[in-house]
Amino acid sequence: MNAESVATWLETVGVPTELVSVGAEADNAWCLLPEEDGASWEVFWREQGNRYDWARFSNEQVACHYLFGRLTWAQVARGAVGVLPTGD
Repeated sequence: MNAESVATWLETVGVPTELVSVGAEADNAWCLLPEEDGASWEVFWREQGNRYDWARFSNEQVACHYLFGRLTWAQVARGAVGVLPTGD
């Protein structure tokens, strides 16, 4: 998973596209941004111009998996996705 594919993966599990911004800061969205030097990635919630729940990662894939895990868990917690029923 990388910055090019994470939005598609999140949409697949039901995260609304307007809640994720890859490569640019956007209010009322989870943002995934590379640092200017390209050496690290930031993940945070942005609201009214402020950053919340900010995290920095030295690896693009780790940042993407963090964002995916965090937002997928929110989907599970609200009951939007979960364990598939067995055929028993």
